[in-house]
Amino acid sequence: MTGDIILRLNPFPEFAQMFLIYNVLLALSTAFLAPYYLVKVFFGGKYRKSIGPKLGIVPSGIFQDMKGEPRIWVHAVSVGEVNAAVPIIASLRESLPGACIVLSTATETGQEAARKMALSATACIYYPLDIPVVIRKLLKRVDPDIFVIVETELWPNFIRICKEKGKKIVMVNGRMSPRSFRRYFATRFFWQRVLACIDGLGAISETDAKRFKAAGASSDKIRVLGNSKYDALSMRVGPELKDETAGRLNIRRDAKVLVGGSTHEGEEKILFSVYRRVLASYPDLLLIIIPRHVERGRDILSCAAGEGFEDCIAMSDILNGRKREGERVVIVDVMGELFKIYSIASVVFCGGSLVPRGGQNILEPAAWGKVVLYGPFMDDFMDEKALLEQAGAGISVRNGEELQRKIIDLLGDPDALSRKGEAGKKIIRENSGAALRYAEMILQTIMGKIPGSKFPNAE
Repeated sequence: MTGDIILRLNPFPEFAQMFLIYNVLLALSTAFLAPYYLVKVFFGGKYRKSIGPKLGIVPSGIFQDMKGEPRIWVHAVSVGEVNAAVPIIASLRESLPGACIVLSTATETGQEAARKMALSATACIYYPLDIPVVIRKLLKRVDPDIFVIVETELWPNFIRICKEKGKKIVMVNGRMSPRSFRRYFATRFFWQRVLACIDGLGAISETDAKRFKAAGASSDKIRVLGNSKYDALSMRVGPELKDETAGRLNIRRDAKVLVGGSTHEGEEKILFSVYRRVLASYPDLLLIIIPRHVERGRDILSCAAGEGFEDCIAMSDILNGRKREGERVVIVDVMGELFKIYSIASVVFCGGSLVPRGGQNILEPAAWGKVVLYGPFMDDFMDEKALLEQAGAGISVRNGEELQRKIIDLLGDPDALSRKGEAGKKIIRENSGAALRYAEMILQTIMGKIPGSKFPNAE
């Protein structure tokens, strides 16, 4: 009798010791990092919008709008994951017009993107910190029939409590980079128990599937279903967005533009050096830099001046009413502009790749029909790299000198540039369709969960 009571209170007794250790470490790290984040909140303004909701302080009106059946909670940590989630949510809405679909994010930029892009979602909220009392409170209010993890956002307490409450859990667009895999594999004795709580795992590629299996996921739960970001990209590309962006930046349709997207510290200096040398061949070439962390914008403006480019303008100034006149260099220091600006590029360099950061998303410029250049450090995007290189739309360079030569070669052959770019765009279209497959996996998982419910297109 006593054993039955304990089992009901903790349906995973074999996890108890590991979760105790995890929560002790979590408490210690929270106590250690709290002063840093408090300074950020009160003096820098960062996290000010999200800290309350992450601690469970959510206006009750949000929950009153959560009506419908079945109840599906989708979690996308930030902007990239939101991009992957949006077409899946749209597919779910098409099959389940009366469903309550809640989308959560962990970051403020992700929340902003969710509210703008996820028009098929019933509500958008912040994901709670991995603190049991906060999780239980929010889980009770949202009361999902299924919890959907986008990519690889594994928070042990949340997953454990979901399972305790009898909630279904699936992962969609599952990916595991080499760096993440090393961490998960080294501690698989813990993660295999967390992954055992997941009812279905949809992986982007065979490589991702193998890594999840090696990290402890059960092979009979894993399915390779593709990348829903291809669907998202196809949905977002359009001539109106391109014209709007060109107009805002006062750039002619036929202007030659080099875009450095998602750059990391150290890469801007390389780009300025490359740009200076390319100007000798193409004096009208414009340079737009969008750093991965936009708060570095002012530092990059200083770097530009130090490299001899005084004619710079910040995107924040343009949005505040200043018109770009003769400035050759634009530094984007605001969020939400990267995808739009790729539309007006002649050639794109994608950052995080000339420095060891694992690369950044090269699919976004390819969706616009742009040839993408990147450095040797593309560990997190090897499948995407192989796909674009197969089409001729992705080109790897080893250093700034090679980057300069490739840019000059591409600009010197407009027909080849257009042909390669269109081949990349075609690859994006041909790889669409994963969003529907993920939606079907979600529907199939919850079919037995909602008594008497009929879900069209789920079979």
